[in-house]
Amino acid sequence: MKRLLAFALLLVLGLAAAAQTAANKKDMAAAKEVEALERQRFEAQVKKDYAFLEKVFADDLVYTHSNGKQNGKTDYLQSIRDGKSVYDKIDVEALNVRAYNDGKAAVVNGTITIYQPNKPDGTPNVAHLKYVVVQVKDAKKGWQVVLWQSQKQPEAKS
Repeated sequence: MKRLLAFALLLVLGLAAAAQTAANKKDMAAAKEVEALERQRFEAQVKKDYAFLEKVFADDLVYTHSNGKQNGKTDYLQSIRDGKSVYDKIDVEALNVRAYNDGKAAVVNGTITIYQPNKPDGTPNVAHLKYVVVQVKDAKKGWQVVLWQSQKQPEAKS
């Protein structure tokens, strides 16, 4: 009887470990996929690739800019179309993705530098930002950004 119980316990523990390993693999694969999508998203913002941005931003997106202003998906995309949000270049300096729930949700945090057109006086318009994004995987639409928040970082002193 003790051997049977011990065998049953080992079997249950083995199955649990296998399930955890499968979940970890799903999370790791999801994290890699989301990291690539983040880089594509920033590139799409520079290139004004509205088709990609429409797909990657959830309809209920909440974007809190570094100045505290909030936009939804429609407002934010319109700000790019209207030239209120213009990006000459976006450099991704650090990117960390953690996936959860068997690869169905991800939290991203990173550091970027945004280059925008020069200010009216001709000085460069550069913003160093830390940001956080939450993405969820929709069964039909794929990965979508549902929350995005950024914070300006102080300029590096020489």
